[in-house]
Amino acid sequence: MASERLSSILDHLTPSKSGLAAITTQNPDDVVITLAIRTPLAKAGRGGFKDTSLDFLVYSLLKKVLDKSRIDPQLVEDICIGNVNNGKAAHIVRAASLGAGFPVTTGGSSVNRFCSSGLKAVQDIANQISMGSIECGLAIGAESMSEGGDRLEKPLHDEILKNQDACDCMQPMGQTSENVGRDFDITRASQDHFAAESYQRAERAQKAGWFDDEIVPINTVIKDPKTGEEKHVTISKDEGPRWGTTFESLQKVRPAFSQFGDKSTGGNSSQTNPPPAAAILLMKRSKALELHQPILAKFVGATVAGLAPRIMGIGPSIAIPKLLGKFHLDLAADVDVIELNEAFASMAVYCLHTLKIDHAKMNVRGGAIALGHPLGATGARQIVTGLSECRRQKKRILLTSMCIGTGQGMAGLFVNEQL
Repeated sequence: MASERLSSILDHLTPSKSGLAAITTQNPDDVVITLAIRTPLAKAGRGGFKDTSLDFLVYSLLKKVLDKSRIDPQLVEDICIGNVNNGKAAHIVRAASLGAGFPVTTGGSSVNRFCSSGLKAVQDIANQISMGSIECGLAIGAESMSEGGDRLEKPLHDEILKNQDACDCMQPMGQTSENVGRDFDITRASQDHFAAESYQRAERAQKAGWFDDEIVPINTVIKDPKTGEEKHVTISKDEGPRWGTTFESLQKVRPAFSQFGDKSTGGNSSQTNPPPAAAILLMKRSKALELHQPILAKFVGATVAGLAPRIMGIGPSIAIPKLLGKFHLDLAADVDVIELNEAFASMAVYCLHTLKIDHAKMNVRGGAIALGHPLGATGARQIVTGLSECRRQKKRILLTSMCIGTGQGMAGLFVNEQL
């Protein structure tokens, strides 16, 4: 341990590295990920989690964290859940953690930055570790799309609405998608082509078993809607991918937001899901080595950027350059795998073309159009999926990003260490 500290001190005294050399250097004080798992993403309405509550799913995932990591729960000092729709999320994560076997000394909190809430939870825990507030923490993203909602129940105060951007914060997400399609000439055909590729990639990944090492099976109960009879089931696979989806079949789907435009449909927009969840266990590298925990990846950093609310979908095109600029990285040359949330095909196509992303690197296993976009869970789910894909390809640098309602974008950067 003394030699590790000496190495860390020498690193601070020697000339600083930049770019890839800097972020791939391993130091005892690095914040690292030692476990990254998620539940399956079920279909809305009739899917495997239709009768599963958010609290039970969080509880079930927390038990899986303890089982998979074999970590002493006494060592986990804080748990942060990213969630959008449930105002009682902080209550849920605290109670669920106690029920799952964490001690009363483990804290619990919730964060909400809409679609980036899962990544925000990771950033929150990582920052606490980096600042020395805690040594080990757990970030969760979890969401039940049938609970509550992120729309305002009543208009904002008249004084606020005198500002047009503030007024635009109230636009439905479907309207913002149509704004992007219209303002930037993202055609219906280009959106359907992108969506078809997302479905086809998810189908290939599922058939090849690529998702298997990121998903933990969940035991739950399904009720027959007619008889009320309960059936115990184990959900172990994503239910969103529609095998056999083609561009031609998507062209037949009617616009979903016809009052705003004619380009976004149920086929080229993200799916909604019953409560899925993802978990990321973080600690300092020195702590992981002390505990003999496997180091999956290094957390490099994350950032947020704002933009006009009416075109919130293009947020990743603002956040990604901002984040990469902080670490002197080139998107084309330095980044290996990209998980960019497909809230709508309109924004995904815009970001793909504007940032000149190599599509072969982005959403290799499909994205939210095929898998689903449970708001608070997405930011954590992307990390789990992205790191699994990095391991499969034996690639190092993972970039995740998403647009955020009310006009924001967020991005996160990670180094895979399982080569």
